[in-house]
Amino acid sequence: MEDDGHPDSAQEPSFGAGSAFQEYLNDPRWALAMVRATVLEAAHPQVGAALIDSSTFVVHPWRRLRNTFRSMQRMFGDDEQARLREAARLNRLHARLSGTDPRGRPYSAMDPAVRAWVVATMFESTVTMCRLSGQPLEQRVMERLYAEFRAYLAAMGDASGHLPPALSEFWPYYDQVVAQELENTEAMRIILYKLFDHLPAPALLGGLPTVWATGRAVVGPLIGAITVASLPESFRRRAGLPEMPGAQTLMQGAYLTVGLARFLPDGWIRADAIADLLALSPDSDDPRARAVTALHDRMRRAGALIRLITPLSPPPEPVSRTDTERSAEEFFREVLDQTGDGYLDWPDLAAMARELSTRLDLDEPEETRLYDAYADWWRELQTALDGDGDGRVSAREYATAVPSLAGPALIKVAEVLFDATDKDGDQRIDADEYRTLFRTAFHRDTAGPDGTVGTDRAYTRGAFVGDFLSFMSGRRRSTAYDPLLTQP
Repeated sequence: MEDDGHPDSAQEPSFGAGSAFQEYLNDPRWALAMVRATVLEAAHPQVGAALIDSSTFVVHPWRRLRNTFRSMQRMFGDDEQARLREAARLNRLHARLSGTDPRGRPYSAMDPAVRAWVVATMFESTVTMCRLSGQPLEQRVMERLYAEFRAYLAAMGDASGHLPPALSEFWPYYDQVVAQELENTEAMRIILYKLFDHLPAPALLGGLPTVWATGRAVVGPLIGAITVASLPESFRRRAGLPEMPGAQTLMQGAYLTVGLARFLPDGWIRADAIADLLALSPDSDDPRARAVTALHDRMRRAGALIRLITPLSPPPEPVSRTDTERSAEEFFREVLDQTGDGYLDWPDLAAMARELSTRLDLDEPEETRLYDAYADWWRELQTALDGDGDGRVSAREYATAVPSLAGPALIKVAEVLFDATDKDGDQRIDADEYRTLFRTAFHRDTAGPDGTVGTDRAYTRGAFVGDFLSFMSGRRRSTAYDPLLTQP
């Protein structure tokens, strides 16, 4: 970290305990700030194109939020080795994201200027968060926070020159990008006007469609309006973004109200605990699952009351746990089409590989082996199913063919995934390894003759591969793979 001109700056850590960033990580206002930062990122044509082509943020927003938060924890945490590993992982991920936007302009997630803009939006949105909450940052605190975000960019291996060295030079840079480079991109419009209005329920509330739909109908448009009102005025005008009457007052009130949660007792508001709770599945062996199940029962009764007193159209009933079969159309939509664009192509399978690599925290070369296995499977699927030769598989092409997907390439995917999960290489997946991948209970323990649970029970290679193939080719629901690949 470069010296910010203050005599104590050399003693102030850029990462971990004592850093300025740690003060905001568990600040509830930061959720609003990061939504705003994401919109500003998506307004950059290169970022917007990458999101449309490769991101799962529409279909799996909670997964992306959880993974982003954990990545920030690793990058800004105390563990230097974890930071280096996470930086290397992010660079490998970004190196795989490149292409051409609809106007023929190339994009690359490794472009240093684009990566600098992403960091700039996080810093500026944090500063704006404090200002809108009526607690603007002091100049010295702002300079220290800026130095930490520059250190984050440096930890990624980018030259520090892509963000101005001094805070005084940052603001002209920021205004110049907003004025000359940001656009009203499709990705930005989806975030503002589709994502919040159609936001899927997190795993915690997945069995409460009526309650979730009712709350989303009220809160979704408000979040969109608050976010639009918080964007730079010059960009709002140029992009033609509508602003509802009273939006500025609503926005400031929202930041002030959410900020009151900071005065709750220590430990009540922890971002990591909230992220884990939202992702909690009823099948999890987490002790909180029992409380969640009881809460679901009460909220279902509330949902029934809502259906009686409101004119809302009834949402589809959740699938019964005893219904293990999927139609071809359901399997295509829920499992294969990870990006939600109605087609199966390489970005969908790459998203699966990316999620699995993130869950298992893979290093090279295991990560590359997994991506290569998925690439081989994509080539096999494309050869078998792409009837019109357009380079992708439509839902109709898939449903018409009703293929058996358990070819050699899919078997290779299962084998590579088993090897990556079997960390100790003993050719068995034990309970801890199972939970790392699935984040649920290890259901394969069986009772011995004396009624005790056998401690030598494990998930063998054959059983793992068989279950994976049954899920991916037989279109059978799975208490393990459904949360992994279908939950939002």
